Amino acid sequence: MSNSVRPTSSPLVVVGSANADIYVEIDRIPREGETVAARTGQTLAGGKGANQAACGARLSHPTYFIGQVGKDAHGMLIRDALASCGVRLDYLNTVSVSTGHAVVMLQRGGQNSIIIVGGANVSWPRLGDGMSRLSTNAQQLIRRAGIILLQRELPDSVNIEVAKIAKSANVPVILDVGGMEGPIPDDLFKCITILSPNETELARLTGMPTNTTDQVIVAATKWLEMGVKQVLVKRGEEGSVLVTTGAPPIIHPSILAPMVLDTTGAGDTFTAAFSVALLEKKLPLDCLKFAAAAASLCVRVKGAIPSMPDRSAVLQLLQDKII
Repeated sequence: MSNSVRPTSSPLVVVGSANADIYVEIDRIPREGETVAARTGQTLAGGKGANQAACGARLSHPTYFIGQVGKDAHGMLIRDALASCGVRLDYLNTVSVSTGHAVVMLQRGGQNSIIIVGGANVSWPRLGDGMSRLSTNAQQLIRRAGIILLQRELPDSVNIEVAKIAKSANVPVILDVGGMEGPIPDDLFKCITILSPNETELARLTGMPTNTTDQVIVAATKWLEMGVKQVLVKRGEEGSVLVTTGAPPIIHPSILAPMVLDTTGAGDTFTAAFSVALLEKKLPLDCLKFAAAAASLCVRVKGAIPSMPDRSAVLQLLQDKII
């Protein structure tokens, strides 16, 4: 796989959330009514949408981010972090509501629990029928995108509008189902090309077990029967599974990191890296390999956006592992 020969393709357009991630490193989650001391604390840029946009840009693909931040220090933190990764911010709006933020409780071994405050992410205007929440320029960007990447940390109404615009222009839509826990609205579901859950989200949304690879494939197939073309299931250390209409499932192992420092953003990295590889016309198995390498590098660094790997590091890891 060469770093110098890449097909020219349309941009990756990420529409999603941007948060200030407030990290606290703890030995364990506090019990009800208990106060525990954190070893350290810091605030870093994050949010599923911002993470994915940062990853796309760090992988040297033209990437735009459509979202909202507040007129506050957290908003500037996010802008600066995304700009430093090379994300194009022409469509990142600044609004009067405070920037969304998340409290990330990071335990030893890199596992985390997260509490999200939506803020600007969930404060899009409520408009009547026939009105658009998106500017004319943003709508044009969506129509010329190579892929639209969505998550569920924005209101469903925003995702539905974006997905409908993309579908009308034959632009593939990938939905990372992380975020809201409720069922995916039909108006959104019928516009999706690829659904990307982790195995826990897949179990919750299908009501089916996902403890084994065979169970994951059966649960994902349920979504194929409902009209989605592909289901990309992220399984952490167990790797990934890509289930496609009319083709055998592809099962790919993870690339285990020598030390896991922080799993925050690993799923976002995987989904965004897969999207970039797809835009570069790689074969499905090669897309999974590329995404696995990016996610492996991500968990070796603390923080979501700070952990996003660059393209050369991903290609070097693939060359070293020869998977």
